[in-house]
Amino acid sequence: MNNPPKIPKRTLGKTGKKLSIIGMGGIVVMNAEFKHAEAVVAEAVEKGVNYFDVAPSYGDAEIKLGPALKPFRDKCFLACKTGRRDKAGAKEELDNSLKNLETDHLDLYQLHALIDVEKDVKAALAKDGAIRAFLEAKKQGLINHIGFSAHSPRAALTAMREFDFDTILYPVNFCCHIQANFNQEVLAEAKKRNMGILALKSMAKQKWQNDEDRKAYPKCWYEPISQPEMASIALRWTLSQGITAALPPGEEELFKMALGIAVEYKELSKDELSKLGQFSVGLQHIFFA
Repeated sequence: MNNPPKIPKRTLGKTGKKLSIIGMGGIVVMNAEFKHAEAVVAEAVEKGVNYFDVAPSYGDAEIKLGPALKPFRDKCFLACKTGRRDKAGAKEELDNSLKNLETDHLDLYQLHALIDVEKDVKAALAKDGAIRAFLEAKKQGLINHIGFSAHSPRAALTAMREFDFDTILYPVNFCCHIQANFNQEVLAEAKKRNMGILALKSMAKQKWQNDEDRKAYPKCWYEPISQPEMASIALRWTLSQGITAALPPGEEELFKMALGIAVEYKELSKDELSKLGQFSVGLQHIFFA
């Protein structure tokens, strides 16, 4: 009997680690019953997922993900984040995350959601900034690699030029690319530095147009693509941009859809690229001011 196909893996830049091209965000199991969280994580691992990402700002996601991941922890790459910009605050969040996740180390620790150059990047990289807690934790074996997530090109570029990060977690979305050239310069800089590139918002369609529609996907702050054909094209576009892995939306239904797409991953055809361009017309991309 043939084994079912597994999700492909790619190398995470200079870390040399091999990650599944789809990761699981902890938001998927936020507010879930413990037994259900265990089942979702076990199914993801069975399909080849070895990259998991979470943050303390995701409700009870750490508390739900930690125990569910425990049986597979030595085979998985676990990433977490801190939104604190000061050394003491970052150390406090790291200690809490390790406790909540029931692990003695994190494979990747990231500065979370860098947006403003002064308030986020400069503050975190200052002498008493969060990065000092990261460096001490790395010496102690509490974290293996250092990265950041960002939601603005300026913040991302400044961070890369001022510190030797291992990874970047950044929106790589067809609509932002087509309408605003949101990712080109950032991805080029990251590739030049041989950083591991992790992608957000691959299946984002646009900003929510009304509150009623939001009820279907309460874990998404943007309107996701839920139609399977266009979701496949959008996700595969992101995976074709020289990245290592993508984190799908935090809704379980959409995460499982992404797993199915990734198992059968193939390059986009010219017709599919054309469809994506047509699909983007009239959309209000998620970072539209």
